Parts: sequence; C-alpha cells; structure tokens
Amino acid sequence: MPLTARQAEHAKPKEKEYKLTDSQGLYLLVKPSGAKYWRYKYHFAGKEKKLAVGVYPDVSLAQARLRRDEARKLLAENKDPSQEKQNQKRIHRTEQTNTFKAISTEWLLSKKQQWGQDYWKNTESRLKNYVYPFIGSRPVTEISPMEVLTCLRKIEATDKLETLRKTRNACLQVFTYAIITGRAKSNPADYLSSALASPESENHLSLEFEALPEFLRELYDSTSNPLLQLATRLLIITGLRSVELRWGVWDEINLDKAIWEIPKERMKMKRPHIVPLSKQAVEILKTIKILTQTKQSKFIFPGCHNAQKPRARRMFNYYLLTLGWLDRVTAHGFRHTMSTILNDHGFHSDWVEMQLAHVDKNSIRGTYNHAQYLEGRREMMQWYADYIDSLAGLSSAV
Repeated sequence: MPLTARQAEHAKPKEKEYKLTDSQGLYLLVKPSGAKYWRYKYHFAGKEKKLAVGVYPDVSLAQARLRRDEARKLLAENKDPSQEKQNQKRIHRTEQTNTFKAISTEWLLSKKQQWGQDYWKNTESRLKNYVYPFIGSRPVTEISPMEVLTCLRKIEATDKLETLRKTRNACLQVFTYAIITGRAKSNPADYLSSALASPESENHLSLEFEALPEFLRELYDSTSNPLLQLATRLLIITGLRSVELRWGVWDEINLDKAIWEIPKERMKMKRPHIVPLSKQAVEILKTIKILTQTKQSKFIFPGCHNAQKPRARRMFNYYLLTLGWLDRVTAHGFRHTMSTILNDHGFHSDWVEMQLAHVDKNSIRGTYNHAQYLEGRREMMQWYADYIDSLAGLSSAV
C-alpha cells in the first residue's frame, strides 16, 4: 500500500536505517539519527539508480510524489533523471559565475595593471553604486537593453551626465568582455547613447597669459593653506597631472639628484616617467616633507583623515576655489600653460612633450629610454621655474 502522510510523520529511528515504501519507486529512508530522506529508485540503461528527491519534512509526501512523477517523465523521454539533475546544477553554477557582477569583477581585475589607480577605483565605484544594485545578480545572457537603459536613466535623472557617460562605457566594456570570453552573444549596452543625454565637452580651463602674473602673485602671497599652496606651485612647475602628483610617494624621489621617477603603473600612458626637478621644486618638496613629517606617511600629500591614503582628488581645484580662480583655471590647465610658454620660447617640442608625458611608442623618433633628452629637459624646467618666479615678482629661485 502507498505510504501515508501520518506514517511519514511518525516514523521513528531504529538502530539501523530502514525504508518506508510508497509507490512507483518512491520511498522514505529513515536514518538512526532520525533524519528522513526521500529517494526514488529507477532503472536506466539496464542499471538500478537512486535519485535524491528531498529531505522530510521540508519536502512533503505530496511534493515528493510530484518530483517522482517529473523524474518518470524524463525516463519516458529516455533521459536519466540523475544526470538531468546534475546538468541543472551545472547550469545554475554557470549562471552564478556569469552574473554581471561576477564578470565585471573579472574584467576589472584584468584592467588593474593597465589603468591608473584613480581611474580603476572610480570605474569600480561607479559599477558598485549605479549598476550592481539593479543588474549585478542577473546572468549577462538574460539582461535586456531596456534593463541597462533603465539603470542608466537613474543616473541621467541626477544630471550627472559625465558619470552617466562613464558608467555606460563601463557596462559596454563588461558585456564586450563577456562576449569575448564566450559568456554572452550580444551586447545590451550597444546603441543606448541615442536614448540618453550626452555631457557637453569639458574644457580644462587654462589662464590667458595676461592674467598669469596676477594669479601667481596671489598664489605666492596666499597663507590660507601652506601645504596646498606648495602643492599647487609644484604642480605648475613640474607639468605633472594632478593624479600623478597626488599619488606620489617619497620613495620615487631623489632630492640629491633632483629626479622624480614615476613607475609606469601610475602613468596615464603606462610608461615610466622621469621628471627632472628644478631647484625650486626640490626646495618645495623639502618644505612639504617638514610640514607632513608627523603624518609618517609614504605619500607626499597624505590624506587629511587617513595618512595611509593620498589627499582627496579635488585638492587642487578646491584650493583654486578658495583663491577665487576656479572659474578661470583648473589644475589640468597648468599643463596647457606650460606647453604654450615653452613652445613659444623655442624649446624643443619633443622635450616639452616628454616632460608632459604625452610620449607613446609612436610619438617620439627613435627608441624611448629614461635618459633621452634628460639634460635638455632639466635646463628647460629650470628656465621655466625661474620664469614662473619672475612672473610672480620674484627675481630668484625659492
């Protein structure tokens, strides 16, 4: 006779495990521990097999019978229920490793050695904040263009259009990576730009030459924040990008040789960069070292709240704002100022390009090496530091 729900409920453990048979191969296995398991016995390809149907009482008698019937249907189609169960588990595992979050994490790791630290962290942060909460747990093969569009429109609604552009671009690259690695066949982030607002092109403001002396005098005379004042002066006379200066560590600098060697991992062009330091730059760095020595940090500009991290990325533009000049110049604009002045005064264009780290493998004639043009660049940068001092009203170096 078939098993009853009451019999299943009141089955007591014995010294050895035993079975309570239901019908059509289904039975309840009772363990000495009192645990009860549903099993389905069947034959496939001439062999006796058993299928784990569930644990009682989580799976009731009625539910166990339904699962048995599903297994019998598979047998009728000449499919092995145990093998089909393993296939489903494998599909589930694959789906879990093929979620947008899993693939984007893998993609980000593949980019970690190629990108600068700030750019990598910002990309990761945008995905975490704007994408993962909505489609992070979804298998990439199931994500539709509308889902990605809905996700991006939440950013669009905040008017953060540059964030929108960068987030969409990250999504586009994640799906492309999924296609390349055989986890997807199409890219749902394609063609979405036409349905989204676009940021206006952002220009890096640089000062008109006529305003430069006034700005420099105000900068040199400022006493509101000595560290940021020195940092801004250093930014101006080295031609470094603000991120390269902010993430600088003392181990990269040789003050005796007046050289700053930045490893390729921190450079936008992913090439090591040697920066010859003027006398003024060396003196500024020595002063900064004194001002920050109590922080005991490897960073030249340690963070305000955590000395084991660099200063916030808006430090320069914040300081320009306090000076009242941010509407006329940005930190990045100083690089344009340097390029214009040095080129106008007849310095070798290759020296200028190398000082600004615009150099890539195709832009300079001959084989690139660290020593190339170094002495010429050193003379150029000393001239430039003296020139900046003269515009500020100083007749000699710091």
